[in-house]
Amino acid sequence: MRVVVCVKHVPDVQQPRSLRPDGRLARGGDDDTLNELDEDALEAGLRTAEAAGFPGEGHDVTVLTVGPAAAVEAVRRGVAMGASGAVHVRDDAVAGSDAVATARVLAAAIAELHAEAPVDVVVAGMAALDGLTSLVPAALAELLGWPQLTLADRITVADGVVTVRRETSTDVEELTAPAPAVLSVTDQAFRARFPGFKGILAARKHPVTTWSLADLGLDPSTVGPAGSATRVVHAAERPERADRVLVTGDAETVPALVDYLSQKGFA
Repeated sequence: MRVVVCVKHVPDVQQPRSLRPDGRLARGGDDDTLNELDEDALEAGLRTAEAAGFPGEGHDVTVLTVGPAAAVEAVRRGVAMGASGAVHVRDDAVAGSDAVATARVLAAAIAELHAEAPVDVVVAGMAALDGLTSLVPAALAELLGWPQLTLADRITVADGVVTVRRETSTDVEELTAPAPAVLSVTDQAFRARFPGFKGILAARKHPVTTWSLADLGLDPSTVGPAGSATRVVHAAERPERADRVLVTGDAETVPALVDYLSQKGFA
């Protein structure tokens, strides 16, 4: 069983964020961290491999990221949680890539890993909290030519068939596809394990494979702003709201609140 988990190093959503002059999100701060939803993907990937006998001979969980030098911390976090391999695609030309261009780099890296030893499952989180597009898993599946099974809350792999369960607003679905397949998982079912102190220390010394675009045979013009289908036309800080109403805990609160909601058409 070979599992590849795609992760992203993002600005901490709990901290103030800012935009660069070109309208893109400013990255590289001291509070940048592993995308929280990718921890669910890591847990899902580890559980899937463990069900097949990981850790053990013939089993591997590789954590993969694309980003600048600091992004290596995302894959080290994956190793601390239990992943056996780490790959970091690092190239200045990647900066400014949109979801599809990023998926192009990930697909090339996964194809390289697949050529070394067959990959059974690629797992991604349901979204990256810096952009919230949720496009990368689908784009990745298209570029690889592999089936996609999205928003899974359960995963099993047996006899070359990947089966997932997915809940919608009206149904519970069971979907199957032949391996290799690309999965995305929800944030409801895979509560991420907390890495132990021993694992954290080991992750600091664990070797990380670093690839450039040239190593993957990618032309720089296919990534970054030049290789992206989207453009930032305009970006500005969100203005402060001017219609805020302070609701206190005095006796006049309820009538005042009802009156305000009525004026706004909610009552």
